[in-house]
Amino acid sequence: MSDITADDLKVLTQWDTPTICNALEEIVPERRGHGFTTEPLVALDPDLPPICGYARTATIRAAEPPNETPTEMGAKRAAYYKYVAQTPMPAIVVLQDIDPRPGVGAFWGEVQTNIHKGLGLLGCVTNGSFRDVTDSARGFNLLGGEVGPSHAYVHVVDIDCQVTVYGLTVSTNDIVHADRHGAVMVPKHAVKQIPAVVDLISRREAKILDAAKAPGFNVDKLIEAMGQARDIH
Repeated sequence: MSDITADDLKVLTQWDTPTICNALEEIVPERRGHGFTTEPLVALDPDLPPICGYARTATIRAAEPPNETPTEMGAKRAAYYKYVAQTPMPAIVVLQDIDPRPGVGAFWGEVQTNIHKGLGLLGCVTNGSFRDVTDSARGFNLLGGEVGPSHAYVHVVDIDCQVTVYGLTVSTNDIVHADRHGAVMVPKHAVKQIPAVVDLISRREAKILDAAKAPGFNVDKLIEAMGQARDIH
């Protein structure tokens, strides 16, 4: 991890998450069928640029009251905030709602988005719900399972644990790339390889796209362009 810098992660934010997935298919082909979200997510602000950072993980419940005392819950919430704000940064919360029916109560809203943004977090990926759409912190890239009105009995259950959000399984400090399309876990050894692979894929795709947009495009020209694309290394 030590040789990966914040700048390395920032470089990856110039591309959307599908492009990162394309690059990972070349770099780690065994990952082609997993390692990314597989259900639709609702973006608090779909116009925000992509984010890339280290995962901070936790689980929540909201359908039933917690079994802990208010003092115990306060201590756990304080521990949670210390955990998400730790280094390395930048970081993204990956929060799994473990209720049988996720989304009954929203952890995310005006208060939590502002707290997390203030602590330096880039955003969150969750299968749970969020609320306060118009009042939540601007620039905090939040992707949730749905929008809902209440926080019900929402409370943190576990911190610093393996979580799975719509097929994306991560642990603390795994690298996550996310945007309005969803999220993908980026293996650390792939981070610095991605820019060159994206460039290669883009040059290959350009042959086909240029042909498709040119006058007189037909199947023969498509086949020719595909052949030219394969020759690009």
